Amino acid sequence: MVKAVRKTLIPATLIPGDGIGPEIVKATVAVLNALEAPFAWDIQTAGMAAVSEHLDPLPEATLASIRRTGLALKGPLTTPVGGGFRSINVRLREEFKLFGNVRPGKTVIPGGRYEDIDVVLIRENLEGLYVGFDHYIPIDNDPHGAAISSGVNTRAGSRRIARFAFEYAVKNGRKKITIVHKANILKALTGIFLETALEMAKEYEGRVVVEERIVDACAMQLVLNPWQFDVLLTTNLFGDILSDEIAGLVGGLGMAPGANIGEHAAIFEAVHGSAPDIAGRGIANPIALLYAAAMMLDHVERQDLAGRLRDAIHHTVVEDKVRTGDLGGKATTAEITEAIIARIHSNASGKAAKPARNPAAKAAAPKTAPTRTATTKTAASKTAPSKAAAKPRGKKAG
Repeated sequence: MVKAVRKTLIPATLIPGDGIGPEIVKATVAVLNALEAPFAWDIQTAGMAAVSEHLDPLPEATLASIRRTGLALKGPLTTPVGGGFRSINVRLREEFKLFGNVRPGKTVIPGGRYEDIDVVLIRENLEGLYVGFDHYIPIDNDPHGAAISSGVNTRAGSRRIARFAFEYAVKNGRKKITIVHKANILKALTGIFLETALEMAKEYEGRVVVEERIVDACAMQLVLNPWQFDVLLTTNLFGDILSDEIAGLVGGLGMAPGANIGEHAAIFEAVHGSAPDIAGRGIANPIALLYAAAMMLDHVERQDLAGRLRDAIHHTVVEDKVRTGDLGGKATTAEITEAIIARIHSNASGKAAKPARNPAAKAAAPKTAPTRTATTKTAASKTAPSKAAAKPRGKKAG
C-alpha cells in the first residue's frame, strides 16, 4: 500500500519564468527526474514571457493552474516596467493568500568568513509596508511634493504567522525563535506584531525559547555573531531585507531558496532575479532553485527525496568541487546539472561518483581572503569571505 502511494504523481504547476529562468528550471526538472520525484508538471507562463501572448504578466490560465494544483515551482519573473503592472510576486502571494515566507540560509561551501550558518527566516508575506498604500500629495506646483506610504499589520495576520513559525520550529527541531521588530519607533505597526507573537509564545513555553530583537540590532548581530540565531520571525519589509543579509552569509542569492506558504497553495522559488545579462549563456547557477525544489519535496512529505537532493548538491560542490562562476568555479549550467545527477545515481547505488565532466573542477574551489579579527569569541575562528562569493544579478523575488 505504501509503495502504491509513493508512485502516485502529484500535480504541480511549473513556471519557467524570464531571463535565466528557463535554463535553471530545465536543470532542476532534469535533476528531479533523476531523483524520480513524483511531480506531474503543468507548464504555464508568467512574466515577460506571458505579456506578448496574453497582454498580462500573470495570465488567468496560470492562476487557474495553481488553483487546481495548489503547488507550484517557478523561475524568476520580471515585472514589466510601466503600464501599471504590479509586482508579479506580490500578486501571486495576494491571490493565493500565501501568508508565510520561509527563507533558509545554510552554509554549503566551506572557506568563507561564516562557517556553519544554519538560520531560517520566517516572514509575514501579506501585510506590513508591502500592502502598497502609497500616494503623493501636491505641494505648490509640484504634484509629487510629498509621498506617503501606510503599512497594515493585523492581529489575525500576526497571530497566523506566529503560529506558523512556532509550529515550524517544533516540527523541524528548532530550539529558538527571535522576534524581530521596530516597536520602539513604529509602536503601533510593529508593536502589534511583537505583542501578538509574544502572546503566542506562551503556548510553546518549554518547547521553544523566545527572544525579541530590534531590527537594526538584529542586522548588526547577524554580521557579528550569526550563530546565536536559529529562527527569525518578522514582518514583511524587515524579512525581505534580513533574508538577503542571511543569503550573503552563505554565498549570496545563488544559494537562497524561498517558499511561500498558504492554507490552500504553496509556491517555491529561487530568491534571486532573472539575470538578463547572463541569460542564454549557459552559465547560470541552478542551486537556489534546486534547494527550492527540495523544500517543495519536504512540503509534500517526501523528505526522503529532499534529503537525497540536498546530499547530492553538497557532494557536488564540496567534494567534487564542481561550481559555477558565482561560486568561484568554471562549470556551466549543464555541467553542474550533470554532476548533481551523477551524484544522485552514485549515492543511490553506494558507489563513488565518476569524475565530473568539468575540466576546471580542480580549480573550482574559491580562494579565501586572510582571516580578519572578529568581535566575538565564536566569530573569531571564522575565515574571511571568499573573493568569489556569489553576486546577485537582476531583480530578486522581493
